[in-house]
Amino acid sequence: MTPTDLTITPRDRRFGRGQGSARHWLNGDPIATAFFNALSITFPRGEAYFIDSVRAFREGVPDRLALEIAAFTKQEVVHSREHLAFNRQVTDNGYDVSLLDADVVRLLDLARQRPPIISLAATMALEHFTAILAHELLRDPRYLVGAEPEAAAMWRWHAIEEIEHKGVAHDTWMHATRNWSRAKRWRVKTLMMLIVTKHFLHHRARGMMELLRQDGITNVRAWGGLLHYALVRPGILRRVARPWMSYFLPGFHPWRVDDRALIALADSAYADARMAAPATA
Repeated sequence: MTPTDLTITPRDRRFGRGQGSARHWLNGDPIATAFFNALSITFPRGEAYFIDSVRAFREGVPDRLALEIAAFTKQEVVHSREHLAFNRQVTDNGYDVSLLDADVVRLLDLARQRPPIISLAATMALEHFTAILAHELLRDPRYLVGAEPEAAAMWRWHAIEEIEHKGVAHDTWMHATRNWSRAKRWRVKTLMMLIVTKHFLHHRARGMMELLRQDGITNVRAWGGLLHYALVRPGILRRVARPWMSYFLPGFHPWRVDDRALIALADSAYADARMAAPATA
C-alpha cells in the first residue's frame, strides 16, 4: 500500500531558461544524449494522457486518494511545461523531432479509442516504467555525470516526483476495478504491461535511431551504441529488468519498494520550489 505518511509535493521549478545548450549536452556523448532526448519528446503529450486517464476515475475515490490525484496532476502539468522547454532546446540544436512526435500522436490517438479503463491500465503500466527508471537515475549518479547542470537538475527533479507519485495510477485503478475479480485485474494489467513494453521499447529505439541518424551515426554503429548503452554500460534497461518483472507478481504495489530515501538525498535542491499541497481535489 501507499505509505500513509507520504506527501506528494509539486515543485514549481524552471530549468535552463535563457541559456543555450550543447547539441550533445550529456558528456558530449551522442548516444546518451539521444536516449534522454528521445524520452523527453514523449513527455508533454504522454503526461497529458496520464492526467486524463487518472482523472476520468477520480469521482468517488477516498479523500486521501483525491488529494493525491490533485497533487499528481499538478506535478505532471509542470513536468509537461519543463519538457516542452527542454524539447525546444533539442530542436534549437538542429534536431528534427517530427517523426518522434508523430509516433506519440499516433499511439495516443489509438489509445484514446479504447475504453477509459484500458487507458488507466496503460497509464499504470507506464507510470511503473517511469518510476523504475527514475529510481535507477537517482540511485546511480553516474548516469548524469558530465551533463550540463541545468539539464541534469531537470532530470533529477522529474525523477523525484515520478517516485513520489508512483502509486497514484495504481491506487486509482484498484478503486476503479474494486468490483472485478483478482484474476481479471491481473489478466488485464499484465497484458497491458506487455503491450506497453513492446511499444515503449520499439518507439524509443526508433526515436534514438532517428536522432543518431541526424548526427551521422547509422546502421551497426548506431545499433551497437544503443544496445551497449541500454544493456551494458551504463546498462539502464538491464538494471530495471527485475523491478519491471515485479509488476507481474500477484499483489504487486509500487510502494512495495519504499525508495523515499532517494527523494530525500536529491530533494534539498528543490526545497524553495515546493508548492502548497492541494486542499481539495
